Amino acid sequence: MSLKEKIDQDLKDTMKSGNKDRLNAIRSIRAALLEKEVSIRVGGKAVLTPEQEIEVLSSLAKKRRDAIEQFTAGNRPDLAVIEQAELKVIEEYLPAPMSDDEVRSVIAEIVVKTGASSMKDIGRVMGEAMKTLKGKTDGNKVQEIVKSLLSA
Repeated sequence: MSLKEKIDQDLKDTMKSGNKDRLNAIRSIRAALLEKEVSIRVGGKAVLTPEQEIEVLSSLAKKRRDAIEQFTAGNRPDLAVIEQAELKVIEEYLPAPMSDDEVRSVIAEIVVKTGASSMKDIGRVMGEAMKTLKGKTDGNKVQEIVKSLLSA
């Protein structure tokens, strides 16, 4: 079952259950996926690859995290709670994030492969690391680990 089919089925189930918060979150996911399909459509019917689906979901999750941070800083916990609930639903569809140790080992391999030896090489390592780890972990975490490995 593709992600789109799973979301459509979850949408139907959620409509029957009456959970409005979950319904809104699933509708926003579905809308974002449809919007991405339309944007890449060249001729006939466009189908998103699993990587593109994960990219859309990761983007939605990042937006929710940023909104939670801003609402919390702006003393609006009521809105932060809504965003947190939507983030929880979005994360159900994302693959499990990699652990710090797994990310560190992947980045260490990239550092060896690229021959990076100092902070001057951060751009090369970050570019390769983000290609490899896209959708599997947070970019800030990747940057933090790259900096720690190159400055050591």
